[in-house]
Amino acid sequence: MGRPRLGFLGTGWIGRHRLQAVASSGLAEISAIADLAPDNAEAARALAPTAKLVAGLPALLEMDLDGIVIATPSALHAEQAVAALEHGQAVFCQKPLGRSAEETARVVEAARSADRLLHVDLSYRHLAGARQVRQLVREGALGDVFAADLVFHNAYGPDKPWFYDPALSGGGCVIDLGIHLIDLALWTLGFPAVGGVTARLFAAGVPLTARARGIEDYAVATLDVGDGAVVRVACSWNLSAGCDAVIGAEFYGTRGSASLHNVGGSFYDFTATRALGTQRETLAGPPDEWGGRAAVAWARALADGQGFDDRAEHLVSLAAVIDEIYGRSAMVGAA
Repeated sequence: MGRPRLGFLGTGWIGRHRLQAVASSGLAEISAIADLAPDNAEAARALAPTAKLVAGLPALLEMDLDGIVIATPSALHAEQAVAALEHGQAVFCQKPLGRSAEETARVVEAARSADRLLHVDLSYRHLAGARQVRQLVREGALGDVFAADLVFHNAYGPDKPWFYDPALSGGGCVIDLGIHLIDLALWTLGFPAVGGVTARLFAAGVPLTARARGIEDYAVATLDVGDGAVVRVACSWNLSAGCDAVIGAEFYGTRGSASLHNVGGSFYDFTATRALGTQRETLAGPPDEWGGRAAVAWARALADGQGFDDRAEHLVSLAAVIDEIYGRSAMVGAA
């Protein structure tokens, strides 16, 4: 294909960061930018001066584009992604792709039908340390991995009102932060089948029940995976953790463990280590410019002419686990 022509829909902080990463890679041409906020659009065009500013998705669909990067509020993701795919444009979308497994499945089916590349910005897969931990697990260096513990506690909550409306967001901290943890665990372990999920959700310290649903700001979930292994996930907004964020993943095997942790409360700096007994070695550490790698990987695959990738089916399985945590659907087996 050569250098694909891309449009960017939504250019707040995340959208601009992904635009800058793709533009810096030289893999694609940034052809168009659409954002309802003029300041966001102008800030994005400062990073791609030749891009055309357009009014919204309909205008992007009328252009001769190869792909669209979507970084809009969650309630819009599925509808916008399907529209782009049905117009023959590949899609890179911010998480979550859909507010439910049903919505997510519609997008994946649209990508399959159109034979177009579909990626979601599950960016923690692209940490250098996460990839080293995954390699140790996949090559059997840790023995049989029987347990994983993952956390993402944020001292802040989202600053946009729509995050707190479940009809718009799909949920609270689980679909916002926990989605990264669940994906990281399943990706590291090779996408094992998820046999069962139990969870407890809280809002301002009060347990949420089937009768009293709302937006959770703390959640803990247990996933039974593979041949008896267990994955435990905890995430929160506005937790008094003594720092900006606590982010970590531990994988325990019969011949050692491997872990990934943020440094000093940072959202961006991580170390990865391997341990055996009381001994520990460092696998990776900062600096590591990982934030835009998922978007760059999509742009590279698009430039190489890649169409639909069957691994997108994992997105449906991931969404099904989240649905199960929220108690709103039957489990769908992992891809």
